[in-house]
Amino acid sequence: MLELRPSCEHCNKALPPEALDARICTYECTFCADCVDALLANVCPNCGGGFVPRPIRPRRNWKGNNFLGADPASSTIKYRPVDLAEHAKLVAAQEGRAPNQR
Repeated sequence: MLELRPSCEHCNKALPPEALDARICTYECTFCADCVDALLANVCPNCGGGFVPRPIRPRRNWKGNNFLGADPASSTIKYRPVDLAEHAKLVAAQEGRAPNQR
């Protein structure tokens, strides 16, 4: 079950469950689209993988009790700004590889 973390780990921007600009890596590290595109170059600073849009969990119980009411989003904030100088080294080491080739 995805945690649906409440904010960007770098800039602390609020990313509620319905946010269209939330991005996650395979380990659920959560960042906003602005940070992923403008600062992180689609490279997760924690694992080196790429990002994808975070799915949106339905608010309404359409079927099988699979909705936010039964499985609420996390309220635990993971605010850990990225050291951009160190991140640049990680990006450079990837040599432009696409996420599926890392």
